[in-house]
Amino acid sequence: AADGPIAPMRRTTAAVPADAHQRVADQAYGAHPRQRSDVYLPARAATGAPMVVFFYGGSWQNGRREDYRFVGEALASRGIVTVVADYRLSPEVQYPAFLEDSALALRWALDRAAGWGVDPARVHLMGHSAGAYNAAMLALDPRWLATHGLHPDVLSGWIGLAGPYDFLPIRAAGVRQAFDWPNTPADSQPLFHATRPDAARLAGRVLLLAAREDRLVDPQRNTVGMAQALGRQGLNVQAELLDGVGHATLIGVLAPPLRSRAPVLERVVSFVAAGTA
Repeated sequence: AADGPIAPMRRTTAAVPADAHQRVADQAYGAHPRQRSDVYLPARAATGAPMVVFFYGGSWQNGRREDYRFVGEALASRGIVTVVADYRLSPEVQYPAFLEDSALALRWALDRAAGWGVDPARVHLMGHSAGAYNAAMLALDPRWLATHGLHPDVLSGWIGLAGPYDFLPIRAAGVRQAFDWPNTPADSQPLFHATRPDAARLAGRVLLLAAREDRLVDPQRNTVGMAQALGRQGLNVQAELLDGVGHATLIGVLAPPLRSRAPVLERVVSFVAAGTA
């Protein structure tokens, strides 16, 4: 299995009852055309709602927020305010531009959270594949949020689905370009930060899910390795390898037709519901 994401998933879209959520589309969080997000609000707005800012995968080379409407709908229908954010991609940019965009998207969402009824103590990052890398880096490496006057302790927790957290040396040509291999710094890797002595002072709740038979991102090296490293630091880590899904369908099961294949939505909703900063 490869150590980093190789190709974008085959997207799955499916209808959710229209009365379960409200979609506020094409919201600019920055000046670049790729700095846009869609916001999904629960239909029954209530003060104290949790929020998830979600980043999709695609090897830092592909992806559109519109293709992940099913993620926003699934979470909003369970009472979670959800922001699905685009970010700049390679080859237009290289590391760390996509982390800079992810941090800016979070800052933008936090600035508007009160108007959406969000409890500021219930804010989470979530990502799939390359997007899980983005979420992990914002949670574990304080540099990116510090640019916007934030610290990872603003997060109640973060959720990584099939994330690449330790992928040096880089083998895939597109990922090499995205990370300027072989000039890729060691501290570009989430696992590097997970082993730092101060990791326990960062975002302290983590949910890591992966397909047991993931053929694109090695679940043992990445998900299990990250869980073990964070556990040694005393962080609250929930980790699970799931059967019946692969790299792409791990996120695809949030769409109604596939949900019976694996309990990803249930795991995510339970984790978010339990979280306070």
